[in-house]
Amino acid sequence: MATNAHTERWAHRAGCKVGRAWRGVVRQDRRAIEWFVKHGWPTGLAKAMLWITKLAVLGVLLYTAFWLTLLFVLALLVTCGIANSDQGDEQVNANDEWRFGESGYGLYSSGGQRIDPHDPNDPYDE
Repeated sequence: MATNAHTERWAHRAGCKVGRAWRGVVRQDRRAIEWFVKHGWPTGLAKAMLWITKLAVLGVLLYTAFWLTLLFVLALLVTCGIANSDQGDEQVNANDEWRFGESGYGLYSSGGQRIDPHDPNDPYDE
């Protein structure tokens, strides 16, 4: 029997990976502060500068996410609007047929009425 049985859940492994990533970010943050201090910046100003940079990056990401989400929602609304539009939804009866009739060539009902849109005063609409 294996002494090191794999009993850890995926949540535990994911938490360990996130913790490792967070430690890496904190380490890089400290290195950046040390670099600023080494080049003559006060420690407080270096920390403030890093926070301002982080907030600016977060603002740009949120701004981009907002506009991408807005574009997605508009595209979704347009798609739903096109799918639910009334254009082309008129029901054609089984007795309706395309033929030459009193008002020229068109779609006529079983009673002889032309039911497709046409202009009777148009010389080219026969």
